[in-house]
Amino acid sequence: MIIKNPEFKISAVSPKQYPNDNLPQLVLVGKSNVGKSSFINTLLNRKQLARTSSEPGKTRQINFYNMDNKFYFVDLPGYGFSKMSKQEQEKVGNFIEQYLQTSKNIALIIFLVDIRHAPTENDKLMYDYIFKTNLPCIVIANKADKIAITKVDEYVKSLQENLNPLRDLEFLPFSSEKKIYTERVWEVIENSLNI
Repeated sequence: MIIKNPEFKISAVSPKQYPNDNLPQLVLVGKSNVGKSSFINTLLNRKQLARTSSEPGKTRQINFYNMDNKFYFVDLPGYGFSKMSKQEQEKVGNFIEQYLQTSKNIALIIFLVDIRHAPTENDKLMYDYIFKTNLPCIVIANKADKIAITKVDEYVKSLQENLNPLRDLEFLPFSSEKKIYTERVWEVIENSLNI
């Protein structure tokens, strides 16, 4: 898919701020520093559309990026960042949950995990939560450039077994650094949007 004019639309913390144009929304979920912003930038071949930060946990709002008026990428704040106060974590958690429960336009949840590490407790909780929503979901095993290419399939399989092998979700490797595996991800996105 070719996106010519991607643009940042709005940062929101409540439903009244969400875009109301009924475009499909592709939602990025994952822990802090798993690479959600880099994932967006890599897919679009842009350097700074989605703001990346050297400080994890910086995103405290829901960021909507409009893709040529075809759909939105929606970047949810990362979870599991220990420097955030309990009060802040709760606040962020509440508006993530509110978004996932109230948005009528979610076409796909893109759940990012780090391919190098076993899923954390927070990853497992989020995975279970997403599964219970019955929304379409794919799992992106990010940072695949950090391991040998011959080991990628093995690591992806291990992640799948760790999260829950009984659930029929697609797990895809990805690397923002090397910009590999993007074609397959775009295929899945296009299928979810029926393009």
